[in-house]
Amino acid sequence: MIPDQGAYSVGLDQTPANFVPLSPLSFLKRSAAVYPDLTSTVYEGRSFTWAQTYERCRRFASFLTGRGIGRGDTVAAMLPNLPAMNEAHFAVPMAGAVLNALNIRLDAAAIAFQLDHGGARLLLVDPEFSGVITEALGLMTGPKPSVIDVDDASFAGGQRIGELEYEAALAEGSPDFTSAFPLDEWDAIALGYTSGTTGNPKGVVTHHRGAYLNAVSNILAAGLGQHPVYLWTLPMFHCNGWCFPWTVAASAGVNVCLRKVDPTKIFALMREHGVTHMSGAPIVYNTLINAPDAPVYSGGPLVQGSIAGAPPPMAVLSGAEKIGIKLTHVYGLTEVYGPASVCAEQPGWDALPADERANLKRRQGVPYHLQEAVTVIDPETMQEVPRDGETIGEVMFRGNIVMKGYLKNEKATKEAFEGGWFHTGDLGVLDAAGYVTIKDRSKDIIISGGENISSVEVEDVLYKHPAVLFAAVVAKPDAKWGEVPCAFVELKANAEATEADIIAFCRAQMPGFKTPKAVVFGVIPKTSTGKIQKFLLRDQVKSTGSFSS
Repeated sequence: MIPDQGAYSVGLDQTPANFVPLSPLSFLKRSAAVYPDLTSTVYEGRSFTWAQTYERCRRFASFLTGRGIGRGDTVAAMLPNLPAMNEAHFAVPMAGAVLNALNIRLDAAAIAFQLDHGGARLLLVDPEFSGVITEALGLMTGPKPSVIDVDDASFAGGQRIGELEYEAALAEGSPDFTSAFPLDEWDAIALGYTSGTTGNPKGVVTHHRGAYLNAVSNILAAGLGQHPVYLWTLPMFHCNGWCFPWTVAASAGVNVCLRKVDPTKIFALMREHGVTHMSGAPIVYNTLINAPDAPVYSGGPLVQGSIAGAPPPMAVLSGAEKIGIKLTHVYGLTEVYGPASVCAEQPGWDALPADERANLKRRQGVPYHLQEAVTVIDPETMQEVPRDGETIGEVMFRGNIVMKGYLKNEKATKEAFEGGWFHTGDLGVLDAAGYVTIKDRSKDIIISGGENISSVEVEDVLYKHPAVLFAAVVAKPDAKWGEVPCAFVELKANAEATEADIIAFCRAQMPGFKTPKAVVFGVIPKTSTGKIQKFLLRDQVKSTGSFSS
């Protein structure tokens, strides 16, 4: 029991006048009131103002309420980065419901599991995914959700499978709908599933308070200020677009929607709309850097890009600047709303040589402004490791930007929060400045002849090879050493390299035991968010059971 504060506890209660639950819904309401005529969204010749977006969200929330969908219900969405997907991030919680944004690359079985597990009452579907959704609905074991089609005039193909189209649903709703505000800022706002590779993924439940705080942290960490122009290269389904739908609303910016990552389209949108900010995984930026029509930066404002995922190769960090993008490395997981730490830039970094600057900027860094802590802890003692840049421990988070827990899985929730910290499963070190640097996922460390090898370290060398576009390193069983590094390499267009070339290149830059003993060439499998699917690569080389996902 929390002791009172004496006289400071008497007659000084929370009231509607001095306490309102934190919710990102307030951002939309404010921007619509203060900047009603400023553009909120542009997509393929269509545009909306903040007043129009607010009305559209209220209409859809009204429609949901009229269908009996409200507090504690789930609304799922199988959509690319369309205006409707952005609107769902506000309209669904306005009705008191919880948004489950589905990964558009999932197969029918995975979708069916998530719809069943999350208990979706209604499902928004883009025609491109009508086939897989029809199959998924047939695989469901529980009640099926109502389906609403979201047509996209810029997409040719697919078919309608719903009972109603999205714009017709908006027409049924009232523009005067009074949106529901959370009764408690701890109320769930979104449900997102981890990218499980064996068994079923876990349903991560996030709350209004965390979404609000992380949205504000994004503004501070990415330097959005007021009225940014944000290009949607990051899927909105991925950790709710790292909370950027709510971030852009808070800063009254412009959402430049993008159906899929297409370098030519991206460069054109940057020029047309004066894009100031974007986000993405290393693969997105690497694709832009190596695009045939990539621009050469010749001065002027740089696009501010947030990059996350695996520690970005130094070649990507330095290469982005050559095409006019200044990258800031952020780090997080679905369980912490996407990014919840940032490699906070220090004065003087811009004056450093490119390689030295990139080496500093690839660290996972320090806590987000409104996250309490991120550090590296010995999971056995639950004590912080020495700040020597060498002692490996597990990266852990603590604070308000951490999930409520896993839906219908108390055991997994308890394990994730053991010792009062959220355990990420990532292995890292702390340097003297207190910055976190990830060395590997626990399952990706290669143990060769008793020596630990970081796959990230080997990959960073591979990316320096002029012919390499993408690279991944996994453990391959070896009769003598137990396991050895095996490199998977995807070459740039029209580039050539042999296995001997790659191995010799690595051997010249690292100890022999860390050098790949085999190289496999070909397209490397990736998720829709650009993460390399190492579990498929491990399966291909029959890695030991301890390294399966």
